[in-house]
Amino acid sequence: MNRPDAQPMLEPGERLDHLLTQDLKIIQSPEVFSFSLDAVLLARYAGVPARGRVVDLCTGNGVVPLLLTTRTAASIDGVEIQPKLADMARRSVALNGLEDRITIIEADLREWSKRADVRGAYDAVTINPPYLPRGSGEYKENIHKAMARHEIGCTLDDAAAACAAAVRSGGRVTMVHRPSRLADIIETLRRHRLEPKRMRLVHPKQEAEANIVLIESLKDGRPELRLEPPLIVYEPDGRYTDELLHIFYGRKTELAGVPAAAEEERT
Repeated sequence: MNRPDAQPMLEPGERLDHLLTQDLKIIQSPEVFSFSLDAVLLARYAGVPARGRVVDLCTGNGVVPLLLTTRTAASIDGVEIQPKLADMARRSVALNGLEDRITIIEADLREWSKRADVRGAYDAVTINPPYLPRGSGEYKENIHKAMARHEIGCTLDDAAAACAAAVRSGGRVTMVHRPSRLADIIETLRRHRLEPKRMRLVHPKQEAEANIVLIESLKDGRPELRLEPPLIVYEPDGRYTDELLHIFYGRKTELAGVPAAAEEERT
């Protein structure tokens, strides 16, 4: 929970935001990539154990680990390659008094995942990797935003390989990405023994194409993918749908659906 006497530990240009209506705060800055709906949905959709170990890769400023503390008593690690973002994440963790629950690790996931103490150490992995292939205009942005959006420090294959290395056999890996990369995503996950088990597409409006995909895989799982009902963000008049309001304002801490491990047990 938040420390009553905690003072915002802000650097120049940073701001302190409330994280939805949860009793959480997060440090953000316009100089780096702030969290978006993608991260919130990932934290709500991911299948996580009641206890055990969870790691969030490409954690950015730590929004997913912070939100996951409302759903599980597991210990949570967050891995981030950018020093500025890792520092912001650590300060947000301290501001919320969650140092005993969350550990932020500044590391390149490609090297981190090769460590002996990492391989198969986690019950669940979440990841919000860069969406855009390298070479699609990344240098038009500052390096912090470019690395968050483009595959400069981490390709889709790098991301899947790190997830597969970190999660135990039978553990879950949940990714948020773009539907335009879906064929590549499924092929890459399966190549790394991560069998897609459930998926949900997110549409801005009922009549619009999906612009977000949530996909959960099981390490060494059997083939069988469940396509869950679409999630609609906005009503025709521009208001958030009831489901999004539940997610944003604390009445719903997870998205509907059968977690991959539970589905595997039923088959």
